[in-house]
Amino acid sequence: MSVAESSTKASKGKKGKNDVAAPVEEAEEVVVNKNKRHRKEKPWDTDDIDHWKIEPMTAPGADTHRPFLEESSFALLFPKYREPYLRSVWSLITTSLDALGLACELDLIQGRMTVKTTRKTWDPYAVLKGRDLLKLLARGVAAPQALKVLQDDVACDVIKIGGLVRNKERFVKRRQRIVGPNGSTLKAIELLTDCYVLVQGNTVSAMGSFKGLKEVRRIVVDCMNNIHPIYRIKELMIRRELAKDPKLANESWDRFLPKFQKKHLKTSEKTARKNAALARAENPNDIPVAATGTGAEVPTAAASAAAAAPAAAKKKKVYTPFPPAPVMSKLDQQLASGEYFLKPKEREAAARREKEDKQAEVAKERRAVREEAFIAPPETAAPTIAEKKKRKRAAKDV
Repeated sequence: MSVAESSTKASKGKKGKNDVAAPVEEAEEVVVNKNKRHRKEKPWDTDDIDHWKIEPMTAPGADTHRPFLEESSFALLFPKYREPYLRSVWSLITTSLDALGLACELDLIQGRMTVKTTRKTWDPYAVLKGRDLLKLLARGVAAPQALKVLQDDVACDVIKIGGLVRNKERFVKRRQRIVGPNGSTLKAIELLTDCYVLVQGNTVSAMGSFKGLKEVRRIVVDCMNNIHPIYRIKELMIRRELAKDPKLANESWDRFLPKFQKKHLKTSEKTARKNAALARAENPNDIPVAATGTGAEVPTAAASAAAAAPAAAKKKKVYTPFPPAPVMSKLDQQLASGEYFLKPKEREAAARREKEDKQAEVAKERRAVREEAFIAPPETAAPTIAEKKKRKRAAKDV
């Protein structure tokens, strides 16, 4: 190649570069955010695509299936009273798990259920679904209902409520609030959250979507913390109605939701209310009248007397230079009464005797209160003929 030809090609190449660069310099530079500089257009990503849709996972063919390298298993204990029911439905459970390539065992001696993967298992998450199935069966859920947890769009949650309240009676009352009268509260929770809820012993079992399970857990935990379920139910009802309006899709719903505040009264306020209630009970005619135009109450004589009652109750103490007499300890009291010299069995017998005497007195008082309803009222005898004549004479003389 000659020198002239090479120079000609070089000049052509330079000219081409200048021709391409010219319009770039003339075009306006578009400012791009540094976080989005590497983003590119995705023509395949259209608005009609549901990114949250869970695609069903189908079983692979026999030629493409490969077994897992390790075996996974879960074992759960079940209470003794569930044994007859589990034995009756275990064939149904085995058939349902076999469709997913899982194996299950029922050990009646140790009271244990086991689910594990096999060489036919193709879904690695299926063993977790099997574990949830056994957990629901152990907590009292019926087998046809518990088998729904094997579906991809159904999850479960077992809420432990046994340790949230210490007092046994208080725990039973708050647990009953979740159920409600004739199961009405429980039915409302199921309808609003689209979940199945079962209250059993110290746990609450729930089945449904993840969003619904979150609401159920919130309602149950708040109920055990002394917040009535009706407040959450009312909020869920309002949210359901607001979701129907497309205009409110991008707005805040805080202004529509109810706001409940706890009212803690001070000791002085409680005492004032108690004194006012006692004053109203003694003088029902003295009712405080509200002043016109204001919400303030005009204090009456009864109210002022009730307010002055605590001050009058305090008596002025007389000053004495001597310290108060020392309080006898428990040991001194036992020495004074002679109980200290008794043997342990004799002390227990004396304490038991004293307790029985107190119980007898209380039982006697309660029996007397119950028998008051059966005591006949005093009857007035009809006046005799002589008494009638005597009354007529007295009336004529007057």
